[in-house]
Amino acid sequence: MNFHHIPVLLQETLEYLNPMPGGIYVDGTLGGGGHALEVLKRIAPSGKLIGIDRDLQAIEAAAGKLKEFRDSFTPVHGNYADIKEILSDLNIQEVDGVLLDLGVSSYQLDTPERGFSYHEDVRLDMRMDTTQEFSAYELVNEFSLDELARIIREYGEERWARRIAEFIIKNRPIHTTGQLAEVIKMAIPASARRDGPHPARRTFQAIRIAVNQELSLLEDAVRSAAEVLKPGGRLCVITFHSLEDRIVKNTFKSLMNPCTCPPGAPVCICGKQPVAEILTRKPVIPGREELEINPRSRSAKLRVCQKLQRDY
Repeated sequence: MNFHHIPVLLQETLEYLNPMPGGIYVDGTLGGGGHALEVLKRIAPSGKLIGIDRDLQAIEAAAGKLKEFRDSFTPVHGNYADIKEILSDLNIQEVDGVLLDLGVSSYQLDTPERGFSYHEDVRLDMRMDTTQEFSAYELVNEFSLDELARIIREYGEERWARRIAEFIIKNRPIHTTGQLAEVIKMAIPASARRDGPHPARRTFQAIRIAVNQELSLLEDAVRSAAEVLKPGGRLCVITFHSLEDRIVKNTFKSLMNPCTCPPGAPVCICGKQPVAEILTRKPVIPGREELEINPRSRSAKLRVCQKLQRDY
């Protein structure tokens, strides 16, 4: 299986991750294998890369793309949120670096039958892990008005969330992405559709996030990834919307300053010690050249932290 994949913020990520020969690294969101390929070029043959993905088809495609590095590459069908358990099963206690490239992959967007795109008319799906039973079809056709409105408002940051939810309820059953996109378009007043992105973009994002539990697991996943780092090891996280970025930013801050004592307390009594330092004071964003080559990178932000040089 071949598909076009342009890894986002590739050079910046490699610079921060700094993969070294013989090191052990984790790509928690293998996707098209673009980042993984460049990491393997730098660490093989003595190093090891564990590539995790929820999508079996992406695992198969990446395994084919990376076959020349098969002695250094271990693909795993799983969720990056389970990174500690996955590494434990592989008898690995600590790693030199972790990369998380969040959100939907180019492969998933560009495979129409997966149902991620509002530009196609296929059965509602949006599952990153196709072995999972719950899909966008169940969410759209079975959730209550209040549940739909909350998801669209919170995960899509959509001002017309309740109106869209009302139109979805009124037009059920909705079987395809094309039908859903039309319902959303009808729900949003014409005056609000004149400018900006496609009217269905925010709602499709919200439904995808809910189907795949992308935000509910993120904070714990970032903490787990930091926990498995060796002292000096680095965690690189690429986000694609403000909700993800906010969670990563705040989790990094709490890893740097976990103290829970009241502000102004003369001494710390909670005993919580810093776990990591933040290397990116501001998120790294794509430059003009990358934006021209890959417009999908426009909302990408890279944040990096480094495990402190001490034991906890």
